[in-house]
Amino acid sequence: MIPANACLVARVFVPDVGPCIARVDGESLVDVTASFPTMRDLCEEKNPAAAVRAAKGSTLGAVADILANAAPDTRNKTKPWLLTPIDLQAIKAAGVTFVVSMLERVIEEKARGDANAAISIRSHIRDLVGSDLRKLKPGSPEAAALKETLIKAGAWSQYLEVGIGPDAEIFTKGQPMSAVGSMMDVGVHPKSTWNNPEPEVVLVVSSKGTIVGASLGNDVNLRDVEGRSALLLGKAKDNNAATAIGPFIRLFDDKFDLDTVRKMDLTLTVEGTDGFRMTGSSSISQISRDPADIAGQTLNAHHHYPDGFVLFLGTMFAPSDDRDIPGRGFTHKTGDIVTIATKELGALVNRVVPTDKAAPWTYGTADLMRNLAKRGLL
Repeated sequence: MIPANACLVARVFVPDVGPCIARVDGESLVDVTASFPTMRDLCEEKNPAAAVRAAKGSTLGAVADILANAAPDTRNKTKPWLLTPIDLQAIKAAGVTFVVSMLERVIEEKARGDANAAISIRSHIRDLVGSDLRKLKPGSPEAAALKETLIKAGAWSQYLEVGIGPDAEIFTKGQPMSAVGSMMDVGVHPKSTWNNPEPEVVLVVSSKGTIVGASLGNDVNLRDVEGRSALLLGKAKDNNAATAIGPFIRLFDDKFDLDTVRKMDLTLTVEGTDGFRMTGSSSISQISRDPADIAGQTLNAHHHYPDGFVLFLGTMFAPSDDRDIPGRGFTHKTGDIVTIATKELGALVNRVVPTDKAAPWTYGTADLMRNLAKRGLL
């Protein structure tokens, strides 16, 4: 359970009104849109937590009711429902930030997206590299020496380059306004036969590079598509409903900061309609690159984000256990319920459906601007 003193903010769609910025007050959500028309505006405040706590507003309803109404199959469109907590921010993600997931990306590349070939390649790669590179600092002389060894052995990979080299892999996961929130459907491309959820902490960063809060995210991964070629990263990552963030943003204050994030442990549960159940975890303390360094490699003198950005930090979760066929590992099935949780940020819950069966993304930035202008908030 999230601590009662946590400073939580959300976005709520109110019928006949539009998207609203809301503060969690106990068991209720309070509309503070008059003070902050967008979540971007709130995150640009000098002290977002203090600013939103001081804002006045009216109650929209109970948190539990508004969250439950986000589920598409049972949604009452005459009542408010929870949205993803971000709006105008760019959606960025860092890859290969954990040793375990780094090795799995290497295996995907060597297997060329063929799950059947992965098991023997996994054994070979671990024999060459080992499985514990946690003490190896990316970009260090030791990392450079390992790189030379792997090149000579014919085992070097572009994933090892970003995993232990000086430059982090940072990519665009999706466009602003494209993410889905908790209790909504998350999409997996129906042509993919080897894929998995990626439980991650998502940093919320202002246009000045200040990390102002955090949320939970699912960076859905198509292992077969990305494994065929890293040039297919966009096809593997940026699909309809394939980015989930929520349920709230917890803003940094004197009880929750980046040091807290550095120590967070995430749990993952996947429950299928076929009775299948898988659990896993991801610990930020095992990350190869510090979260502040990854954020700094995203926004700097060479890259600017005037509306700020959110940043998926990557995951150490890379399932290799078989679901059906021996040697094929895990892959999603339609109807899977994915729950990503941590005591500091709550639980992000999504149902898996094919990308062409998830609700299409139709409400974009232009729609939001027109709505806010009509309401006299711009």
